[in-house]
Amino acid sequence: MKQKLLYLLAFAAIFYTSCKKDLGNYTYSPPSEPVVKGILNANISALIGDSLIIKPEVSLAGADPLKDLTFEWRILLLEDLREVSYTGYPLKMLFNLGTGERSSTLIVTDKRNGLIYKYKFKITGTTQFSQGTLILSDDGGTAKLSFVKPDNTVLANIYESLQTGSLPKNPVQLYYSKPLPYQLLSKEEYWILCNDPSTGSVIVNPSTLLYKDNFRSQFFLPASTITPGRVETLMGTVAQGVINGKLFIGVQSTAPFAPDYGKFANEQNGDYTLSPYFTYGGAFYLGYDLKSKSLVTFDGGGNYLGKTYTSSTLPTAPFDPKNIGLTNPIYMKASSAGTTYAFFKEPDGNTYELRFNNQLTADTKSIVAEEKRVFAGSSLVQADSKWVRNSINVFYFSSNDKIYRYNPIGQNLELQEADFAGKKISMIKISDDGNKLYVGVAGALHTLDISGTKKGNILSTINGIPGSPVDFLIRAN
Repeated sequence: MKQKLLYLLAFAAIFYTSCKKDLGNYTYSPPSEPVVKGILNANISALIGDSLIIKPEVSLAGADPLKDLTFEWRILLLEDLREVSYTGYPLKMLFNLGTGERSSTLIVTDKRNGLIYKYKFKITGTTQFSQGTLILSDDGGTAKLSFVKPDNTVLANIYESLQTGSLPKNPVQLYYSKPLPYQLLSKEEYWILCNDPSTGSVIVNPSTLLYKDNFRSQFFLPASTITPGRVETLMGTVAQGVINGKLFIGVQSTAPFAPDYGKFANEQNGDYTLSPYFTYGGAFYLGYDLKSKSLVTFDGGGNYLGKTYTSSTLPTAPFDPKNIGLTNPIYMKASSAGTTYAFFKEPDGNTYELRFNNQLTADTKSIVAEEKRVFAGSSLVQADSKWVRNSINVFYFSSNDKIYRYNPIGQNLELQEADFAGKKISMIKISDDGNKLYVGVAGALHTLDISGTKKGNILSTINGIPGSPVDFLIRAN
């Protein structure tokens, strides 16, 4: 027994010394890692209905990447709460995963050792309508929709070209209902607003320009007839506007991806008939009531306050904001605070210009009348003249085929240079920076330069529009 123990101790000593002598006598060679270029954090554009091929540059030192690596491509479809997976290199597919940005991952597995490498990237689904200019026009009383590609190719009357049926009569406005970048899964729509009692207005899919629904679906309890006045975006999210002479505000109390988000609930109740010219100032809404012929207010949530504000009380006040008495407002875009101008074309043939100081805040609710006078360009104003205002209270208005610039300080009128060859102006819009005017005439949409000392020379023209433009929007992506 002692002899066996002695042999075991001797064997252990030999094994220990042999291992000790071996330390440092070998070289460790870690396996090579794959190198993948051109995919990490990339945002890859994919046109719906077209082939998508993603082929990053892949190398693997001392091995064959196509034999020793496997490739899996995972694309997240957040609206369906699932992922789709594709295998192989490169990724080849007919892209049909819808529009918008998709979080995606390339998973590379080294078959030699089982190591896994992940590369995050994004795929943004687009259509031929994702970038370009959408133009709503009036062609003999019927709405027409045209799309202008970035290369200025005009797809005239595209709505009827893509499907059977035509748009409603008497187009009024084109509105783009779109989510903010962080509002995932929110609905995205074009509203083609028309004064057509029999058909109403329609909602169009912005990716396909196909009919999506009747505008009545935007209301929880739609009226039998819906007459749009003007709609605009509320704080970049939902819509607000004057419809059937009442103020409507889109519901924001649900999540942005909920079906009811942005829908119009009941009208803001009150004994008033609101003109299309209203202003949202954060703590208030201000509009002109056609019924009482006065300025009326709503609180920031849309609750009707009427004429509860304080106003001019001096006998020398040029007019009473609570009893203006004028019947036909043709333009008013109030400032959130400070000097505001309003224009009225009255049955006596004159166009009147009113100036008042708006002090409507959460703490102060006051409107001070400052001046009432016959507008310096009264003889030029027509019932269908188009108006816009820049951020410093300089106005542009149309008169047949002419555009005039008006500065109330000094009552300066200035004819702009653009020549429209006798074609009556059907639309004027101003760029956000105030440097460009967009002007519609029969068959065309013009861009004018009004920056600095420029006097409205034509920068560019889009021809081939059916009828006369009434509204347009530029879609960047």
